Amino acid sequence: LSRFHNPEFTMLEFYAAYLDYEGVMRLTEEMLSTVAREALGTTTVERGGQVIDFAPPYARYTMYEALREIGGVDVEAADDAALAERVRALGVADVGTMARGKLIDELFGALVEPKLIQPTFITDYPREMSPLAKPKRGNPALTERFELMVGGKELCNAYSELNDPIDQRERFEAQDRNRAGGDEETQPLDEDFLRAMEYGMPPTGGFGMGIDRLVMMMADQPSIRDVILFPTMRQE
Repeated sequence: LSRFHNPEFTMLEFYAAYLDYEGVMRLTEEMLSTVAREALGTTTVERGGQVIDFAPPYARYTMYEALREIGGVDVEAADDAALAERVRALGVADVGTMARGKLIDELFGALVEPKLIQPTFITDYPREMSPLAKPKRGNPALTERFELMVGGKELCNAYSELNDPIDQRERFEAQDRNRAGGDEETQPLDEDFLRAMEYGMPPTGGFGMGIDRLVMMMADQPSIRDVILFPTMRQE
């Protein structure tokens, strides 16, 4: 629970066959700029005294570029111990149980995300951070994934969906090992999903966005509780 998190929320998700993450990024730019114009008559909104423009094109950084150029951390040159020390210096507890992907995520959340005010795509996440995303063409250590950051917060998460059942099983098993090590945000192994994928899945772009966060940003509301469609019932 926080101003930006609520156990019950409204989510837009879709799969698009024969679309990769580049195509989903283009669709995202078109969708959000259209929503802003239709709802507000303009692509610019004011949030917390800052003007945010949803007109495309949006800025793009790879995850490693953003950490290096905005956060001041060269993740590719650092081993796990060095990353853990940087995270520990941020005052994060239980660093010793974190896998490399979780360490990178902590650094990004503290050093980069709050600085991304204008709509910005963060792309090409490390494989260990993205158990459902397809490997990046030309560099299988990365994945074809993006998140859209607006107003210092994540708004969208999307991938070129992994459709190789053997690779997907290996990723799920790695997530199980991370969970055993203490990471509670891992993906559970899903035999039904793997069985369906074994029958066949086309190349697919997948997308998820929290509608409540979008409304917060476009209506300049400080708390998700002020915009959620079905607020928790409470006594008068």
